[in-house]
Amino acid sequence: MSVSLSSSPQPPVSWRGQTLPAAVDSPVAHTRSLPHLVLLLALWLGTVGNIALWQQLWMLPETGGWQGLKFTLGMGLWLVGVLVAFFSLVAWPWVFKPVAATLLVCAAAATHFMLQYSALIDSTMLLNVLNTDTQEAADLLSPRLVLTLAGLGLAPAWWLWKQPIRPTGGWRRLGSNAGMALVGLLVAGVALFWVFQDFASLMRNHKQVRYLINPLNSVYAVGKAAADTMPRAQQPLRPLGEDARLGSSYTQQKQPPLLVLVVGETARAANFGLGGYGRDTTPKLQALEKQGKLTYFSQVQSCGTNTQASVPCMFSHLDKQGHESSAERFENLLDVLQRAGLAVVWVDNQSGCKGVCDRIPHTHTRDLKLPGLCDLGDCLDEVMLGEMEKQLQALPAERRQRGVVVVLHQMGSHGPAYYKRAPASFKVFQPECNSNALQECSQKQVVNAYDNSIRYTDHFLSQTIAWLDRQPMSTAMLYLSDHGESLGENNLYLHGLPYAIAPQEQKHVPMLTWLSTPMQQRLKLPVSCLAAKSSQAITHDNLFHSVLGLMDVQTQVHQPALDVFATCKG
Repeated sequence: MSVSLSSSPQPPVSWRGQTLPAAVDSPVAHTRSLPHLVLLLALWLGTVGNIALWQQLWMLPETGGWQGLKFTLGMGLWLVGVLVAFFSLVAWPWVFKPVAATLLVCAAAATHFMLQYSALIDSTMLLNVLNTDTQEAADLLSPRLVLTLAGLGLAPAWWLWKQPIRPTGGWRRLGSNAGMALVGLLVAGVALFWVFQDFASLMRNHKQVRYLINPLNSVYAVGKAAADTMPRAQQPLRPLGEDARLGSSYTQQKQPPLLVLVVGETARAANFGLGGYGRDTTPKLQALEKQGKLTYFSQVQSCGTNTQASVPCMFSHLDKQGHESSAERFENLLDVLQRAGLAVVWVDNQSGCKGVCDRIPHTHTRDLKLPGLCDLGDCLDEVMLGEMEKQLQALPAERRQRGVVVVLHQMGSHGPAYYKRAPASFKVFQPECNSNALQECSQKQVVNAYDNSIRYTDHFLSQTIAWLDRQPMSTAMLYLSDHGESLGENNLYLHGLPYAIAPQEQKHVPMLTWLSTPMQQRLKLPVSCLAAKSSQAITHDNLFHSVLGLMDVQTQVHQPALDVFATCKG
């Protein structure tokens, strides 16, 4: 009797209505199940995709020793479980890949900025990113960003995109997704129970950690930004100051008033020489202060830690809390000034007015290519002085004869490319950081580049004052920065941290005012009185009411208690 050792042929396989010769050659054999891909994605994002999170945890004193190792392991299991549960919601063949690829790239970008600048991802940061113009975005580009996006985002996204997904029926897919979600939540729950005490303490004492969890931080930021902005965006714009009129100082005036309101950018009070900084960053403004025409307010707090949050809040009649919580949309300070009959214009050298100037004449310097002022792509702030004169001539003559308010929105000290914010003749602090990758420079070099930008702001403001002093009008200048900046303190760079946990360097801002002699006489407002009040606590909440008081605009929305000039007038 003979025995055959050859194996019997495998039965044919049916797939999508076609008969295939053998299972080993079937497309099904080369496909991956969605639960498999979800697990691989969760493991990648929970480990490599959260380098910034694990680095931050490693630096905390609470995570040292064996207890810290236990906590780190438990938090890692919790994060992977949560990610598995999250991705099970989108584990459908035509949805999973686009969503997963997008979140991989977003997580890689977030990792770069969290590692490079210690940035945190929340709704305000997201809105700031969405409102960034191309010039600002270009300043953030670097080889390290490209490598991080390629290695942590694009490469795994491409691999994932190329994986064929095993076909599964609708009800089976639903059951599989529900099972994945249940397992993920079970793993997360057990891990959280295992380290709950340390987890609760960490989240309470180090709130910044919650903004480092990729990509859940970005998903939460998108949801919160949509919830905060969409209801307000659908509301009609409510008029403000409909009773606005010009006060008694306009009766038979000989000289109309002219106010230049300079919105500073990224200037922090800690580096202003006028405020006692150890370096001479504001020599020209200090000389004007000695002449008795300029007042520096040393205790001023911003409304936000980024331009997108601060600028609309600065020009709102509501205080910080009211502005952030209100579901209604209101007109702003510039609308009230224009309604009272004044000529109002906005000149921008930054990323736009964030909606504040939408209903008044406004212009941007982005298309100007003036040699010596716009050589590095961005224009230096002095370009606004020439543009301001052109815009003033274009305003209606009958309004100009009553009075004028000009808003100049600076490029100021916008980072990370501080070295672009001052011409060579103002780079007195050396060596300076000549890169936008700030962590590649020493902190001294970063501070030098930043201080040079403040010294140029000192020059720009003094030039503005000199121009005002030549005008046949009652003139004044008010300067107020929108937010501050971190320059490496506690390994933090730039700005935009959530306000509750942001350091004072991002919230303590400079403010100053200069009044010509005719303006002082017009308002019966002695500068000596303002100097006596220069150390009082002030916030962005005061700007709306102080400008109305300075321009003598009468309206019920004006609150004298928030007008820094009110107690000195008359």
